[in-house]
Amino acid sequence: MERQEESLSARPALETEGLRFLHTTVGSLLATYGWYIVFSCILLYVVFQKLSARLRALRQRQLDRAAAAVEPDVVVKRQEALAAARLKMQEELNAQVEKHKEKLKQLEEEKRRQKIEMWDSMQEGKSYKGNAKKPQEEDSPGPSTSSVLKRKSDRKPLRGGGYNPLSGEGGGACSWRPGRRGPSSGG
Repeated sequence: MERQEESLSARPALETEGLRFLHTTVGSLLATYGWYIVFSCILLYVVFQKLSARLRALRQRQLDRAAAAVEPDVVVKRQEALAAARLKMQEELNAQVEKHKEKLKQLEEEKRRQKIEMWDSMQEGKSYKGNAKKPQEEDSPGPSTSSVLKRKSDRKPLRGGGYNPLSGEGGGACSWRPGRRGPSSGG
């Protein structure tokens, strides 16, 4: 009986000694490397979240492939839909190309007509520059060129017509002159 009491009393002392040792080692470890441990835990958590999302997506793709391989009707329908979409896009592209070709033909015809008019006016001895004005296209959304020219001509010029910055005249009070070419006059 005495041996049982001695072993019971000795056991708590060993446990408390082990707890103290554990407390000091863990405490010193956390005091020294605590922030590194916290940041590495956060980094591991983020990496784990990213990898788990990718693994879920990969598993889903594998399941979809397996389902598609099992059901050939779905694959055939998907391919037919893809072919129909491609055909529709190709038809739209062909229509746009035809419209563009037609517009180019109209522009060529207009240029040819203007050249003929210019040649006729030159043969008659008239000025061909006045007659060669391009008619405005009604479908162009931009502002007309004549209104832009009109606005520019209404403006007052910033300086007089005879101003030339390289001549050294008319600049007002500030005029620059180069210094002497000899040695400096400092002492």
